[in-house]
Amino acid sequence: MVANYKEEVAMPDEEFVSGPALILQSLASDPDRRAVVAADGTEVTAGDFAAATYRLAHELIARGAAVGTTVTLLTGNTPEALSARYAAGLAGARVVNLYDGMSIPVLAEITASVDTAVLLVDAERYAEAPELLPLIDVPTVLTLGPGPLDGRTPAIGEDVIAASAHRPAEPPDVRIGPEDDLSIRHTGGTTGIPKGILSLHGPYRRVFDDPVVSTGGPPRFLAATPLAHLGGVLADLALQHGGTVVLQRSFDPGAVLAAVERERITDFWVLPPLLHQLLDHPAIGRTDLSSLRQILYGGSAASPTRIREALKVFGPVLVGMYGMSEAQLISVLMPQEHKRIGQGGRVPVGRPVPGVEVAIRSLDGTDLPAGEQGEIHIRSDVVMAGYWKRPDLTAAVLRDGWLDTGDIGYFDQDGYLYLSDRVKDLIIVVGGHVYPSEVEELLLTHPTVARCAVFGVRDDQEAEHVHVAVVPAPGQRPRLDELRAFVTERKGRIFAPEVLHVVDEIPLTPVGKPDKKRLRAAATG
Repeated sequence: MVANYKEEVAMPDEEFVSGPALILQSLASDPDRRAVVAADGTEVTAGDFAAATYRLAHELIARGAAVGTTVTLLTGNTPEALSARYAAGLAGARVVNLYDGMSIPVLAEITASVDTAVLLVDAERYAEAPELLPLIDVPTVLTLGPGPLDGRTPAIGEDVIAASAHRPAEPPDVRIGPEDDLSIRHTGGTTGIPKGILSLHGPYRRVFDDPVVSTGGPPRFLAATPLAHLGGVLADLALQHGGTVVLQRSFDPGAVLAAVERERITDFWVLPPLLHQLLDHPAIGRTDLSSLRQILYGGSAASPTRIREALKVFGPVLVGMYGMSEAQLISVLMPQEHKRIGQGGRVPVGRPVPGVEVAIRSLDGTDLPAGEQGEIHIRSDVVMAGYWKRPDLTAAVLRDGWLDTGDIGYFDQDGYLYLSDRVKDLIIVVGGHVYPSEVEELLLTHPTVARCAVFGVRDDQEAEHVHVAVVPAPGQRPRLDELRAFVTERKGRIFAPEVLHVVDEIPLTPVGKPDKKRLRAAATG
């Protein structure tokens, strides 16, 4: 089945205004509004933020940033990081984020692979710089603010914000076209060198023209997940639409709930494991949640049981989002649509957004009818330009304008899309195939299980076995025999976990997804 909601968007080169330029125009047009609130409570007005960003853009241009060059950010969730990203975009440079949680050698290889011309470091990441700098050869290294003040961390570089103080507080005269590089985003992972996903200015600019998800007024967006990932995209939309971005250094469920009440937050983004942490936090029942208009979630499998619980706790404010770095947003499930339950009790990921075609195909490329499970392929004007310097990998997933997402799913008769799993997460056992998310969703209905992650482990004969890591429900003690019987009765013997790992928490990757590589390593170590 192919769902087609494609709409053409005309964007002549002579009228092109890039996403960063559009955001800065919005900020400069309303200078007195509160634009950014730092993690320490410091407030920055839109006018001050815009002026500082324009000055920084001019300084970066003087330091070598230009169309076709790369500015790499070793930054956290700070106003300076937001400003640096926009400034680099105004200068025409492609932007690369070095993700927190990746090893220093991996960050060094990424820095080299993207041809970094300028490396910018903020106070949140000063501690990593002394390890990283000896491993890289970057022409210019600068700090976003005064350098380390602890007396222990070596000097990193000149304060580029201070150096930019004499620059003009106006947009730089740099012509940027829709085909120019915007950024290179790297896929998640804690080992190996992630693939670099090249995005262009034109496709990203379309995100601002017709936002699929709208709050109906200026949002107060809480960025409690990394700005380097989807949190940054949603912050961009909030600022461009006249809103405020409230920053937190990292995700802490208690701090998130406190910020929602204190700042009257209207919108925030979480991955399902983080939503589960909010639901399990003792402060949830005494927090004023009345300001919330949207809780955006996605990025990994969502448990129908926990989603129903979240609807009871937060009200009809949940918005499910299915997308990927290679394709941006693919489908959306609006609050009123959350009562739809598909095969096996699944919650759909919504219907394809305007401009996106989605096809469900068999392994031989045949389009499948509604109800039949297969590989998800998409086609749209915002699909990535390709993997950076990897034409082989690009050719493997981009064919005839279609992107192979690597996900498994199906459409129902009403055109709602359901996800089953990632192809690469498939566990091949004797007797069939096991999709971990199916088993996870079932186990989350067991009274002894609060959170869980299902993963495959190979033995010395290369046979795969189903393992499960479980965070026990309060006062409960999960037992393997009980969980095996529970799964066997409801799904069948081949789906039942063979090994149980009781853990205090499910480890997460830098982007907040269950870190099955770590779980697998711990199980085999």
